[in-house]
Amino acid sequence: MATTSSTASARQQLSLPLGKGIALELVHIPAGSFQMGSPEAEHGRRDDETQHPVTLTKSFYIGKHLVTQQQWEQVMGSNPSMEKGPDLPVTDVSWDECQEFLGKLNAAHHGGFRMPTEAEWEYACRAGTTTTYAFGNTITRDEANFDGVSITPVGKYPPNAFGLHDMHGNVWEWCNDWYAPSHAGAATDPQGPAEGETRVLRGGTFFNSDAFVRSANRVNLSPTNRTDIVGFRVAREA
Repeated sequence: MATTSSTASARQQLSLPLGKGIALELVHIPAGSFQMGSPEAEHGRRDDETQHPVTLTKSFYIGKHLVTQQQWEQVMGSNPSMEKGPDLPVTDVSWDECQEFLGKLNAAHHGGFRMPTEAEWEYACRAGTTTTYAFGNTITRDEANFDGVSITPVGKYPPNAFGLHDMHGNVWEWCNDWYAPSHAGAATDPQGPAEGETRVLRGGTFFNSDAFVRSANRVNLSPTNRTDIVGFRVAREA
């Protein structure tokens, strides 16, 4: 069972002003331990989800929502998303371009911003649960944007127990790690491989089936890839 050092009711939040009344909201996630990956009997399980214990020794902040188009445009001065909408997740951004966004945040706001590691992402997604999804072993279209037809504005669906929205569905989310096809035993503060060819994405999309939006599901893409079903959320050192 996952363990955490504080309760959702006492969750600390950080609001970062970007200008023109636009802010980036992040939620504090406590240090703790959890079982990363999925049990062999889980519906939709993939071979690269070997279950193993992970300990995160440091708390961190993570975006309450995916980065929106208005947030991206305020920082970067442009909006690359194919489907436009200020409160829609920014899409069509490569992993490399997201690093430029983070670099601008760091320059303007005293550093510490980055992408979440894959382990941090899953830990935050699970929010203390051991089930297939943060909402239990099944998920409905009232709880997440999956098995549908279009991207939806951030925050439309209920948050998990950590107060995070859209961890299941809507658009894939870049993580910081290079992709590795397997995990090797217990890990403390894992960062992924030192090098690789593709980066990890998590969360699934609006048109994927329920199997793809599971807490443990993982896919990978070249860091230069741009697509209208991929976005990201920000993390920050606590």
